[in-house]
Amino acid sequence: MTPPPKRVLVTGSAGFIGFHTASKLLQRGATVLGVDNFSDYYDVRLKESRNDILGNHPNFSIARVSIEDSSGFGDAWRSFRPDVVIHLAAQAGVRHSIDHPASYIGANLIGTFNVLELARHYPVRHLLAASTSSVYGANTDMPFTEDQRTQTPLSLYAATKGATELMAHSYAHLFGTPTTFFRFFTVYGPWGRPDMALFKFTKAILEGEPIEVFNGGDMVRDFTYVDDLAEAIVRLSDAIPGDQPVERDSLSPVAPFRTVNIGAGSQTQLMDYIGEVERALGQTAVKKYLPMQQGDIHATEASAALLQRLTGYMPTTPPSVGVPAFVRWYLEHYRS
Repeated sequence: MTPPPKRVLVTGSAGFIGFHTASKLLQRGATVLGVDNFSDYYDVRLKESRNDILGNHPNFSIARVSIEDSSGFGDAWRSFRPDVVIHLAAQAGVRHSIDHPASYIGANLIGTFNVLELARHYPVRHLLAASTSSVYGANTDMPFTEDQRTQTPLSLYAATKGATELMAHSYAHLFGTPTTFFRFFTVYGPWGRPDMALFKFTKAILEGEPIEVFNGGDMVRDFTYVDDLAEAIVRLSDAIPGDQPVERDSLSPVAPFRTVNIGAGSQTQLMDYIGEVERALGQTAVKKYLPMQQGDIHATEASAALLQRLTGYMPTTPPSVGVPAFVRWYLEHYRS
């Protein structure tokens, strides 16, 4: 017998990653409730445009409510009765957290607490939530693996994300909520946020403005294409912690809880990444070299081995393909 379509609640559905994840779920036949407060951290028109596309699908609905609003959020959850929850809503940005720390406490800690409380009182088959490679902090052993220490965060953003992992583990232990936290690396692609490097580079080059290149360009990142990321999230929704442990699993010994890296498992030099932007635009960037920013780290690289063991999948799109895809979207969206 074919299982019934999933009812999936996606927090942050009007956001960059939430939009792509909700789109992927709808393509797979799920019924999706998006939850988003359309915050003005960046251009709300971009969020509305993403939501308009999702709204064209008959199986999508939106609750315009903040996850910090326990009453309104709870009403939406209870009315929808999700089978699966994918929690992507958060205050993002390493640098923003240095100057605006309070917003991270509200969205990331209080918001996630509300998600955990609702999953406790109105149980779901699987709760999945976003973490970040920033939790690896001062670690320098590459590639990052799920069993490495995460007690040395370099920014408040990373600290709040690490704290949500700990909070969720305690709830999984106490109340049996099957929970997966996935750690994103440097995600990029069409419909990306204006505060992200690729968006900034593209906009500045087109406008003849210099681009900011930190640490003199000596930076290395595991760049992960957003469609690959969304595919991995959707596949992980079926890998319920405790059902079928795999070799070298990160599954907790005391809870149905695991952490999983979602990254390409390869490194790209920042200057090579900028080179892809220049090639896609047919223009050379004017570069303004700056020192390393507070809270930033020199290099990241994911081990995607656990993801592959759990889902049979790992990201494969290289920047030579993903960057031009973003540039095409940018030109269509902003220059059409």
